[in-house]
Amino acid sequence: MSRTGRHSEFRFYEELNDFLAPTLRRRSFRHDFAGTPSVKDRIEALGVPHTEVDLVLVDGVSVGFDHLLRGGERVAVYPVFERFDLTGLTRLRPRPLREPRFVADVHLGRLASYLRLLGFDCRYRNDVDDTELVAVSVAESRTVLTRDIGLLRRAAVTRGAFVHATDPRRQLREVLDRFDLHGQIRSLTRCARCNGVLDEVPREHVADRVPEDVAPGQRVCRCRDCGQVYWPGGHVTRLRRRLAEVGVRL
Repeated sequence: MSRTGRHSEFRFYEELNDFLAPTLRRRSFRHDFAGTPSVKDRIEALGVPHTEVDLVLVDGVSVGFDHLLRGGERVAVYPVFERFDLTGLTRLRPRPLREPRFVADVHLGRLASYLRLLGFDCRYRNDVDDTELVAVSVAESRTVLTRDIGLLRRAAVTRGAFVHATDPRRQLREVLDRFDLHGQIRSLTRCARCNGVLDEVPREHVADRVPEDVAPGQRVCRCRDCGQVYWPGGHVTRLRRRLAEVGVRL
């Protein structure tokens, strides 16, 4: 025991180190505490949001967030393993959604648009506060995407991901990699403006909204919700090129 109470030895792995003080990263370290706090309490006290954690081992045994620490334990904390089989272990995050649904915070508008262009359901508005965003996440089982660590520390948030990158294209690649979504891309099936589903429509139904230089036979779609019309033009070619630079295929 320490003079302040008790202590355990902690070790965080992979990207969880980004949330720690520099002196604590990528090594085992002693953490002092008083009483018998839950392992979740100590993890968040060290700066790591609970939504980023998928597995905790205490003395080699997987435990839940409510496990109480009494001092002397070795605690290993691992990030979300969306692409690995953790059968038999106490996985702390809900299972990945078969049809991934996201809600992005006000700072991730471009990321939300990219996700929609790739066919992923992503709610976004630039005028919502954190309370409403969390409510949407809970009510609709959506994963919160944010660069706000404080938002992910809210107890009500069970599905969330801190977005490390600052460039929107790299943010997109990060989300696709983390949730293993590359095989679920369905490009140009959802509206980048409002998130509505796109339906293919006869060109003559929207002839006044399609430029004359769009070749006959090109696929034309319209959003069910806002009516925005889409067709594969030069903007799509440019977008494909830009996303290919970060390893994303549109």
